[in-house]
Amino acid sequence: MIIERRNAIRGEITVPGDKSISHRAIMLGSVCEGTSRIEGFLNGADCISTMNCFREMGVDIEYDGETSVVVHGVGLHGLKKPDAVLYCGNSGTTTRIMSGLLCGAGIDCIIDGDESIRRRPMKRIITPLSMMGADITSERDNGCAPLRIGTTKLHGICYDSPVASAQVKSSILMAALYADSETSVSEPALSRDHTERMLMAMGADIEAKGKTVRLDPGNTLYAQDITVPGDISSAAYFMGAALIIPGSDILIRNVGINPTRSGIIDVFKDMGGKIELLDKRVRNKEEIADIRVRYSELKGTEIGGDVIPTLIDELPLIAVVASRAKGRTVIKDASELKVKESDRIALVAGNLRAMGGDIIPADDGFIINSTGDDPGELRGAVIDDAKDHRIAMSFTVAGLAARGETVIENPDCVSISYPGFFRDIMEL
Repeated sequence: MIIERRNAIRGEITVPGDKSISHRAIMLGSVCEGTSRIEGFLNGADCISTMNCFREMGVDIEYDGETSVVVHGVGLHGLKKPDAVLYCGNSGTTTRIMSGLLCGAGIDCIIDGDESIRRRPMKRIITPLSMMGADITSERDNGCAPLRIGTTKLHGICYDSPVASAQVKSSILMAALYADSETSVSEPALSRDHTERMLMAMGADIEAKGKTVRLDPGNTLYAQDITVPGDISSAAYFMGAALIIPGSDILIRNVGINPTRSGIIDVFKDMGGKIELLDKRVRNKEEIADIRVRYSELKGTEIGGDVIPTLIDELPLIAVVASRAKGRTVIKDASELKVKESDRIALVAGNLRAMGGDIIPADDGFIINSTGDDPGELRGAVIDDAKDHRIAMSFTVAGLAARGETVIENPDCVSISYPGFFRDIMEL
């Protein structure tokens, strides 16, 4: 995909449904009593992997339109042993959260994924699930997939997670639905809380206070109709492009602004971004708004601490945007970037340097410098995206603001989270 500079982006857009919520709606809808209708489902490769895994376990899931899915729940104890390996593709969310659910449900199976999944750390879920009594092991004994799950009974635990990870927290909470006593999970910082909100809506005995969430098992889960808001991680690319391309003015409709996900808005505002939240409302316990973004003269900032879990997926984009801001931007406390679909610290640094950016990588983030009052001009380059959708989309934004041509080598990788990304960019 060849990207060229644009003088402005303008117009209105609606981004696809939230990936995190779409995953959880399929998983929890499958173990509810009754039928759930999911409107706004993200029809991306990762969420389809989740859907296919639960179909393999006997759940009837059907489309009623391109983004409308009907899940016929089988109840907490209705899942069946699959005939084949449960293949998660590139989806860490599917692999980690589903593992907890299947450990609790006592489903004897093997969970596997692509080459990227086979490199991503799974000890972070194996450890707490094993503490609960689960029979879960890494088949290659390297702490990565494939994972083998056996049938055992689980007990509740009080777990202090060393990382702020919604996937780890959600994996434990899914297993806790089947435990013989209460489970609590505490985190060093609050990660996204879609699982807690959805479980509460479905009737679970769950309570969140500060950085700790508690679940008492025993309640039946009841099906809900779920409206999935637009994914703020997808909206972020258009926000970033509008902020750095002169003359831009866009409106992104129906975006989820859950406070555990909306750190990107706070950071862009701190940098001087002209961002307005319009028509705020709440659906299915999730906050939603329309977001207006206009071109802005940005300044550098420091990003770290508790805000990092609220924007971990957007940090490659923030680095790109920071390269067009005046002064220095420091991104720290984000070592998790090294164990995503790729080593995003190395890829962001290498690609931004190739485009003429001044970036210094660190073990837990980056330092991005702009000299004097002029942030300097990016130049087109061939982007090493490592088939990572977040890298490909972030550097598409860079290409829209750069002199010359920018080449995205593996554009198809965006189908993991946003199949229509390039079409929507062209519309604006």
